[in-house]
Formats: sequence, C-alpha cells, structure tokens
Amino acid sequence: MSLHAGAAKRDISPGQPVALYGYPHVERISTGIHDPLLTTVIVLNNGRETVVLASLDLLMVEPPFARELRQAVAQALGLPEACVLIGCTHTHSGPVTTRPLAWGADPTLPAPDPDYLAFVRVQTVAAAVAAAESATPAELSWTCADATGVGGNRLRKDGTTDPECGILALRHAQTKALFAVSLMYGMHPTVLHEDSTWVSSDFPHYTRLHLRECFGDGVTVLYHTAPCGNQSPRRFVSGQTFAEAERLGRQLGAAAAGALRAIKETDWCAAPRLAAALAPVVLPRRPLPPLADARALLDDYRHTYERLQAAGAPRPEIRTAECAVFGAEGTIGLAEAEAHGKIERWLKKCAPLEVQSVRIGGVNVVGLPGECFTEYALAIKRGAPTRTFVVCLVNGELQGYVVTPEALAAGGYEATNALFAPEAGAILVKTALALVGRFADNGGVQKVSG
Repeated sequence: MSLHAGAAKRDISPGQPVALYGYPHVERISTGIHDPLLTTVIVLNNGRETVVLASLDLLMVEPPFARELRQAVAQALGLPEACVLIGCTHTHSGPVTTRPLAWGADPTLPAPDPDYLAFVRVQTVAAAVAAAESATPAELSWTCADATGVGGNRLRKDGTTDPECGILALRHAQTKALFAVSLMYGMHPTVLHEDSTWVSSDFPHYTRLHLRECFGDGVTVLYHTAPCGNQSPRRFVSGQTFAEAERLGRQLGAAAAGALRAIKETDWCAAPRLAAALAPVVLPRRPLPPLADARALLDDYRHTYERLQAAGAPRPEIRTAECAVFGAEGTIGLAEAEAHGKIERWLKKCAPLEVQSVRIGGVNVVGLPGECFTEYALAIKRGAPTRTFVVCLVNGELQGYVVTPEALAAGGYEATNALFAPEAGAILVKTALALVGRFADNGGVQKVSG
C-alpha cells in the first residue's frame, strides 16, 4: 500500500463582465480580472482507497449544485461520492452562484447564470481527471501554522478566534520535491469590499502566490476556508485595498512556508490510511418574528448605524453596525419568503443537507455545510479522538449563518441573517464527531444513514 497523488487546477474566471457577489444593494459589475478564479483538486490514492479534495474560488453554491458537482467528479474518477469533498473559498469578488432568500428583494442581485455553473462543473471535472492522471508516487505530511494577525473575531475584539491553519503537504517520493499544498484556515476573504469591481479570490490569491514563490511555480496550492461565520480581517486592515489583501495573504503564506520548512524527515508518510464518510442531517429552523417586529428591529439597527456614523466611531464599529442593518433586512426577507412558501420549497429542493469527513493518514478533514461560527469548528477539534481540521461551505450553503446561542441573544448581522437555529450547530458537531469516530475502528468508504 503506497501513496500516489496528483494535483491540478483550472481557471473558472468569468469570460465576460458579471455582477460580483457578496455585498447587498450595490450594482457591482466586474471591470476586469485581477487574479484568476480557480478550481483546484488534489487526488490521493493508497492502492485501496481514493479521496479527493477540491476547492472553488466562489462565494458559495447551493446544495443541489454541490451534490451534482460531487457526483460528476466521483463518476469521472469511478469513486463513491463520499470520497469527494468540495468546498468554496468564499471570495466576495466572484460571480453570482446562488440566490439567497434573505436578499430576494435586492434588485442589484441577478439570478445565477446556469451557463457559468455548467462551465464550473466542466472545469472542476477536468481538474479532477488531470489530477488523477498526473498521480505519481508521493509522500504526505501534516502540519499547521499560526496565522495570528491575519484576522480575528469581527464582532468583538476579545471574541473567540482560531488562528490555526491546517496544512497538508505532498512531495514526490523520489525527488522529495514539494508539488502540492492544501491549506485550511478560517477567515472571511473580505479585504475587498463593494467598491472593488475586480474579479479576485481576495487575500488567498497572495497566499498561494507567496507559496509558489517560496517552493516553485509548479506547486499547486489548494485553499479551503474553515468555519469563519464570525471571523474577518475587519479589525486588522487599514483599508479595503489590494495592498492590504497582499499584506495579509503574504503573512499567511509566510507562516505556512515556515511550517512547511520545519517538517521533519520522519514526519513524511508514503503509505497513509485513507477513508471517507458522508451523513445527512436535519437542522432545526430559527423561529422568524412577525413582519412588524422585524421592521421595528431594522429601524433600531438603522438608528444605531446612523448614530455611530455621526459620532465618527472607529471604522470597524461602523461596519459592524452597517452589517447589522443588512442582517435585519435579511430577517424581513426570510419572513417574506416563509409567507410565500419559498423556504419550504428550498428545504425540499436541498434535502438532504450533509456533513462529510475524510481521513488522510492520521488526520481527519471534516466538511460542514454553510457558514458556521468558529466555536463549532473548535468544538469538533476538541472532541475528535485524533487530530482534525474543519472546513466549511462543503456540500452547499445554508441560507445564512449557523450562530451560537450567545450570538443569537446578542443580535446583529449574523444572528438576524440565519435560517437555522443555533441548535443546528450542535447537531453538525455531533454528526461530525460520529463520522470521525467511525474511522477509529473501520476503514474505507461509508455512507451513514440518518
């Protein structure tokens, strides 16, 4: 049993000007491509099992498309679909790929382009096939880097954060040359705001660039965003510029490069265990307030935002208040969607929602759907019997955030822009830990029934 591994990427940048996705109420049409959006794939095979890690430079995709994409890659490679884990980097400077119910009334947000989504599917399958065909004898090692300073909790200066960046390194078995790296770090790629009209993957672009400069342009860098519903660079940037995106991206890249250089020869593995599992979840809904109450909440948040603006409050506080206004608008949008039966139709269309886990060597990679708060990733890391990293926006989005009970009580953007109750987070954690626990005693691929 020896490892063969391959990596490949394909360009998924739009071929024409498109509406950029990530901020409401702004007609934001792209004027060019600053850095190409990528679909990046790593394929690992140990002679018995195969697992695939893939990441798209997109904000998010709906669960049905995520499932379709996962199945297309699995079919192309002749694998069970549980073996294919696909997430999004969550850039806010890419094409529209979903239609959030909370933003249903926003006239600046067009419907997703089915031709573009078909293009993403073709390119992702092509990258997966290329990665599989290029697989050569390889060795892998796991490490991590401290990304403190790249960002933090966007709601409170002293709020929970997770500076750990998980790193999977792959090198050729004969030459010992590094050829692929997978990063897993939880931070919103939102250095660039609504005033930028360039297509971009935001700071992860510079992280990938930095690692290629350090280890060679032939190194493929896959970037997975970990749960970061309450994390962003908001309190760590001096402006929403590409210069700041480069500063933070290269800071993360330098930390990762240092960790890669520190890997000991004895830490490389040529015969890792591989396994995969997929499980459905049923998540409880957040009770939505009557429309009159939702509109009163919006008025309160607008008043707070205007007061902070007039007082010249620090920019992070003003932005947090502005986003709270967006969230309150989202609650109204969700309440209206519920009144018209749109939420029930979405739930039916997207079922089942799914949690995924793959085992690579001695480490688990858990994939959660949607945008979860960092606290849930930390709970999985603490509860797992072996080392575990968590990534998000795997198997689709969840129409908003999965927040903690404390965040729901405090209110604000994330809490008011959530379809599911905080109890959903505990269910995701429990399901993830059950999947990870099965790997301790059983190998291979499993599809777990609900």
